Amino acid sequence: MQQIRVFIVDDAQNTREDIKRFLYFEEDMEVVGEASTGEEAVSLCKDGKPDVILMDINLPGMDGIQASEQISLLLPEAAIVIISIQGEQEYLKKAMAAGARDYLVKPFTSMELAETVRRVCAFARKKRLHLVGEEKPNAKVRAKNGKIITLFSTKGGVGKTTVACNLAIAIAAESLKDVVLVDLDLQGGDVSVILNFNNVQTIADLVQEDIENDPTVTDTCLSAHFSGVNVLSAPASPEQAELVTPQHINSLIGYLKTRFDFVVVDTAPHYSEINLNVLEMSDSVVVMLAQDLPTLKHTRSTIEVLSALNHREKINLVLNRLRSDGISVKELEKSLDLALAAAIPTDDRTVLQSVNKGQPFVLGQKSSRVSECIFELAKMMSREKKTDQNTSKITAPMNPIKKLFSLSR
Repeated sequence: MQQIRVFIVDDAQNTREDIKRFLYFEEDMEVVGEASTGEEAVSLCKDGKPDVILMDINLPGMDGIQASEQISLLLPEAAIVIISIQGEQEYLKKAMAAGARDYLVKPFTSMELAETVRRVCAFARKKRLHLVGEEKPNAKVRAKNGKIITLFSTKGGVGKTTVACNLAIAIAAESLKDVVLVDLDLQGGDVSVILNFNNVQTIADLVQEDIENDPTVTDTCLSAHFSGVNVLSAPASPEQAELVTPQHINSLIGYLKTRFDFVVVDTAPHYSEINLNVLEMSDSVVVMLAQDLPTLKHTRSTIEVLSALNHREKINLVLNRLRSDGISVKELEKSLDLALAAAIPTDDRTVLQSVNKGQPFVLGQKSSRVSECIFELAKMMSREKKTDQNTSKITAPMNPIKKLFSLSR
């Protein structure tokens, strides 16, 4: 087991002692030094070369931000975690600009501290391997021209994230090709929860790197799910979403398209610049809806917006939680002036058990009706469009899912 060398910087001795007690029970960590001022931290860290530095912001003389800037220059391989009672966004931005990898707001638990230390250390080590060329397994791989499939709805609670996770896994199983799932619900993404990921790198870690000039650094933040799907998780805390810009996402999605056959994107429920850019880049947009009037209103508005942006041909309407007591499929299609591509039946027991266990139902309950519908949707989304040899026009494949909800009309 490779030990994580931790250095503590805090002007309060009792805080340093508390942190040491927290870390004492972690077998893979050792405290290699401590300091009470910024100047002392810079001097001691230069000689001790720790893996992770826990840095308080409010220090006498040189504050934690200034100390982090100097240590980042002297020890670029070390990961700095800012610890402070101040959780305002402005402090977070300053800390990240100074070279900090993460930010912990006091008081924090021993579990939060240990998970943060492990996460930032793992990323720093992966980054070092990447920079020296030891972790570039895809550098010689021929560039792909992947298909971007984006799930979108401005109405929350329609099951979009659950469908995105299961759809990505089903596409990988059906196509036997490389799939990456990106959680772009930056302030409240739950992909990592549904897939039972803990202590993973996120988009917030990634955007602190120069991904526009070196997009391959994206590989260091991808997490491999046992299903074979790679995952890029949303930031661990809402305030970190402010670090992510539309330019970051453009570079990120553009790179992933060259690395994977399918890029499945889960989005936040609003029209942000990031979402609009991703919708523009997408080959297919899965618009999620339910059988109630508020969702119908949101869906109609979404179709109008996408049509105005010349994206109507990308739309695939997917009705989630089909039930007999909601607005009928026939009425939905008439109101929206667009046929449904798929309808996923209600199966609260299967879905709830799946989410609570962190095991997607297309893996754990593959024979369930809801899984069968997701696999049918995956077949449709992963199928190549066929070219009519006589007319040279692109024609969409026949819809294989109509039969699943024809009785609901």
